[in-house]
Amino acid sequence: MSTKRITGPEIEKLIQLLAKVPGLGPRSARRAALHMIKKKNQLMAPLAAALSEAAEKVTVCSVCGNADTVDPCSICTDPRRDGATLIVVEDVADLWALERAGAMNAKYHVLGGTLSPLDGVGPDDLNIRSLVDRVGAEGTSELILAVNATVEGQTTAHYITDQLGDTGVRVTRLAHGVPVGGELDYLDEGTLSAALRSRTSF
Repeated sequence: MSTKRITGPEIEKLIQLLAKVPGLGPRSARRAALHMIKKKNQLMAPLAAALSEAAEKVTVCSVCGNADTVDPCSICTDPRRDGATLIVVEDVADLWALERAGAMNAKYHVLGGTLSPLDGVGPDDLNIRSLVDRVGAEGTSELILAVNATVEGQTTAHYITDQLGDTGVRVTRLAHGVPVGGELDYLDEGTLSAALRSRTSF
């Protein structure tokens, strides 16, 4: 049975493109499209202009892999950053999350994913070689592995540590365990085990 079209092809195309955005399914995309249509002058036109400008100007930093409108990015060229500390993340989203937290004033390196032999992702598919080169060229004293606590993330962390074995750089990782404000009863066994292993003096 064919589906009856209730909107023009332009609106259908808008809905289909919005549905490809993470977190938006077909139903949410329809609601978002309808909201933009209702707010055409206040929302749709400025959004279209912002998307066009972003598509033209946004680039990937050739040093760290961050997304910015300049290359090298504003983080890499910031003289106030601690150049001796390098935080390694899987994705740009992780970099942005750490920046929002504002916990450290360091520089970053985006791997572009994690090692996953089952998915055909090997060392040459990630920004690992450029990371090793950066550590040697920039005189990094500490490398913080801020990768996800998944099998792939930990495999990637171990591989990077092996690659940096002869550099003398100090390699650390994010602590794993009880989140701030978390209640023990609601945590899974893996998180509780990691918290006990990573316990610190009080």
